[in-house]
Amino acid sequence: MNIPGAKILKSKEFTEKIIIEFTKDIDFKTFINKRLIQSAVIRELEIIGEATKNISVDIRKHSKDIPWKKLAGMRDKLSHRYFTVDLEEVWNTSKNDIQILKKRIEKIINYLELEEKKD
Repeated sequence: MNIPGAKILKSKEFTEKIIIEFTKDIDFKTFINKRLIQSAVIRELEIIGEATKNISVDIRKHSKDIPWKKLAGMRDKLSHRYFTVDLEEVWNTSKNDIQILKKRIEKIINYLELEEKKD
C-alpha cells in the first residue's frame, strides 16, 4: 500500500500533539511515578517510529534535518526491549525532541501539500 507522504506525516504530527498533551503539566518525577503516562507516551513514540518507516526515501532525502533512522530505531528499542527502556530518554524525547520534530514535520507537510496541489 502506497500512502502519500503528507498523510503519514499528518498522522505523526497528530501523535506528537498527543505526546505534548500527555506531558505538558508534569515534571520528570511525576512521569517516573505514573506508569499510565509512561505507557501512553511510549506507545505514541512507537507509532511515530513505525510511521517513520513508511516515509518514502525521497522525503527522507529532502529532509535530512530529521533523524529518521533514530526515530525508527527508538521504536524498535521501545517495542522489543521491554525491560530496558530508558525512561529518562523517553522523557527527554517527549519534552524536548518532539517539539523540534513537530516544527520540522509541519514544514514538510506544507511543502508536500503544495506539491500535491500542483499535480
